[in-house]
Amino acid sequence: MMRKGDDRFRAVHEDEPLFITGRRTGRVIAYRVFSASVFFCICWIWLYRVTAPVEVDENRTGLVRFVWLVMLVTEIWFGLYWIVMQSPRWNPVWRFTFTDRLSRRYGDDLPRLDVFVCTADPVIEPPLMVVNTVLSVAALDYPPEKLAVYLSDDGGSELTFYALAEAAEFAKVWVPYCKRFNVEPRSPAAYLTCKASGFDSAETEEVARLYKEMAARIETAARLGIIPDEARLKYGDGFSQWDSHATRRNHGTILQILVDGRKGNTVTVPTLVYLSREKRPEHHHHFKAGSMNALIRVSSKITCGRIILNLDCDMYSNNSKSARDALCILLDEKEGKKIAFVQFPQCFENLTKNDLYASMMRVGYDVEFNGLDGNGGPLYIGTGCFHRRDVICGRKYGEVEVEEEEESEYISETEMIKALASCTYEENSQWGKEMGVKYGCPAEDVITGLGIKCRGWKSAYLNPKKKAFVGVAPTNLHQMLVQQRRW
Repeated sequence: MMRKGDDRFRAVHEDEPLFITGRRTGRVIAYRVFSASVFFCICWIWLYRVTAPVEVDENRTGLVRFVWLVMLVTEIWFGLYWIVMQSPRWNPVWRFTFTDRLSRRYGDDLPRLDVFVCTADPVIEPPLMVVNTVLSVAALDYPPEKLAVYLSDDGGSELTFYALAEAAEFAKVWVPYCKRFNVEPRSPAAYLTCKASGFDSAETEEVARLYKEMAARIETAARLGIIPDEARLKYGDGFSQWDSHATRRNHGTILQILVDGRKGNTVTVPTLVYLSREKRPEHHHHFKAGSMNALIRVSSKITCGRIILNLDCDMYSNNSKSARDALCILLDEKEGKKIAFVQFPQCFENLTKNDLYASMMRVGYDVEFNGLDGNGGPLYIGTGCFHRRDVICGRKYGEVEVEEEEESEYISETEMIKALASCTYEENSQWGKEMGVKYGCPAEDVITGLGIKCRGWKSAYLNPKKKAFVGVAPTNLHQMLVQQRRW
């Protein structure tokens, strides 16, 4: 990834690791002693059940034996379950990154990063929330010519496209403002909410005014269900791709590059792309997995980022340096070459004090994922994950990596790129099987991560003090049950 002129500079710092792996020895030893004592008790109970005679009453012989058998089976079952659950808790590790070393070693000569944001329903997932997520990742602390943000709209909604088009205009103000004043968080809604008590500069006041005007236009269009005529004229190239018969389940591929921030352009905003893949009633669309695979193929012909970050549309970037944290692991010369993806935890900003529905999943994210990281790495959980493109496309560990070209040949024929997101493109191919996100399971993220590990790769878990991505959790029983059913 380094230019030839940087080889000497790189050698000076090559011995410095970009991340370290720590272990809390005292806590681990204490837990292992506790686990060993519990295991001894479980074995003693099993032995007692097998060897202790059953007192049989002449009038209740069958009932006593049945109760004894049920207790034996349940104790064996729960004992085995407890033993299996110790594997993600036996060897926990913690990762610590050094972004300053990454900057000294690579500067701005970082690999291209493609961000995939997925949405499917403008009613459940309001367009204003979606574009706040897009704007937050567009303002990441990353060279803009190396960054691209793709919004996959599986609902094929004109409202979502209109919202993204408005956000693309606002991004020309928001992204430079964030980098000039080192704004955190970089979701406009979250940041301006923190500033509700008063603005500290004229620039902030102007940005707030522009955001409120944009938000008002988007919310008005969403409430009325009508796109303003002036917007249809302004963004005619995009809206012309919808025909009068298009529905959310029956429409052609819609692709529009709203901002072209690739190398050679003077724009200070990353590339922003809208994609709604083709859907037809007679073809299975494979839900989010199909959307991700379409994004992988389409982006390969536009920006072809070596690293891919995928996010749910309600998970905005709370830490602008999260990409650099992930690259500290993926680009480390010694340990990084065996890491396929870096997973961040899901964090939420709307949790109740007592977290009634356990949406934070503290045991999983604060305990078990660290333990899994000590045994090959955590699972892929579908959001907040940085992937190597070639790995998710099927490369096995040990195979030669295809080097990224310094000057990529971009394909400008939109129709050729649209064909990659058609319903029939994947027929008789390995997409969804050996390539891309796997099909055939509601938990497509989990089986995709397991498939990657079956090819010899490992993963890493990062849970920094400053949360990388923050989203919205279910706040009532109905929302929680719907989410659990989808999972």
